[in-house]
Amino acid sequence: MDDWNDLRLVLAVGRAGSLTGGAKALGVNHSTAFRRLNALEAKIGVRLFERLAAGHYLPTGAGSQAMLVAERMETETTRLGREIAGSDHRLTGRLRITSSETLAYRLLTAELARFRGAHPGIEVELAIDNRILSLSRREADVALRVTRPKEPDLYGRKLADAAWTLYGAPALLKALKLPRRTGGTDLKTLAAGPFIGWHSDADGIHAGTWLEAEVRAGTIVYRSNSLINQLAAAKTGIGLVLLPCYLGDLESGIARALSKPIPALARELWIVTHKDLKETARVRAFLDLVGAGLVAHKRLFAGNAAP
Repeated sequence: MDDWNDLRLVLAVGRAGSLTGGAKALGVNHSTAFRRLNALEAKIGVRLFERLAAGHYLPTGAGSQAMLVAERMETETTRLGREIAGSDHRLTGRLRITSSETLAYRLLTAELARFRGAHPGIEVELAIDNRILSLSRREADVALRVTRPKEPDLYGRKLADAAWTLYGAPALLKALKLPRRTGGTDLKTLAAGPFIGWHSDADGIHAGTWLEAEVRAGTIVYRSNSLINQLAAAKTGIGLVLLPCYLGDLESGIARALSKPIPALARELWIVTHKDLKETARVRAFLDLVGAGLVAHKRLFAGNAAP
């Protein structure tokens, strides 16, 4: 197996557990991945994956061994790439950022425009993803996360506390006999709902898990895997919605249903990069300029700037 691309294919299929997922990770179509994997197995005379029901691919012993080698090579090539990028002192090139949908919608895009105005030689690529992308594997250069980084090879700083609370359309708040401006003070006053929640397959969403545990069965009447869509649904009066205060407090057409942020949903906003990249000129410029721009909204993030 003398082609790194062959090992990359084996690693991608093994990680995804399917040929379709592996092809997507590599940016190739299914038929190309299928042809390449079959040709590789024919060339080396060994089956690398067992083809199971529903399109699942399970590594054989040889496949697992190939994946281990591929992971070691990936680690070394990625480390080399970070070290080379870390010595780049030019304010040019591509900078890949990852952020949640709501942060990009409400505040981040304006900061990116300001950043581009200050550094026109830098091409910004924004990946909207609620998953935590790997900075070690260069899935992104800089991440804006609502959790403190735990990986020892990452560098980050806290920008703000991030609060959440419940919001609803004025007509719904009136029907629930809640004042439009101050809202209620206790979730129990809203026990009957209706509520807007997360789609059933949206695992690992803290706000969604909390809502399911706190409200009565049957009171979640609308679900979506997009928080922006949940916001749009709340504006129509479908139900009450959990939103970060930096999003809900600036939106017209909704108001707080609870007067204060919900302590159990408190988060922290962090700006994070890999230690090998933090002195790269374009990364350093982003950390400084965009970091400062977001810090300026500290009160809004903390839920202390409600109209």
